[in-house]
Amino acid sequence: MFLGDILGPDLIIVVVVVAVLVFGGSAIPKLARNLGSARSEFEKGIKQAKASADEEAEKKPTKDA
Repeated sequence: MFLGDILGPDLIIVVVVVAVLVFGGSAIPKLARNLGSARSEFEKGIKQAKASADEEAEKKPTKDA
């Protein structure tokens, strides 16, 4: 339970306070929006890569022994 002890509500509060002090209150929503769009672009890229790999696998002929 060491990880559970580290990631408690105290740490979350400290991280939020430090983020507000470093970036300022008005920049936090912009950072969160950019992080969300980056995540969605990453997931879209993963889906496209998987679809491309599936298409390539279907195109290759299989050798029957």
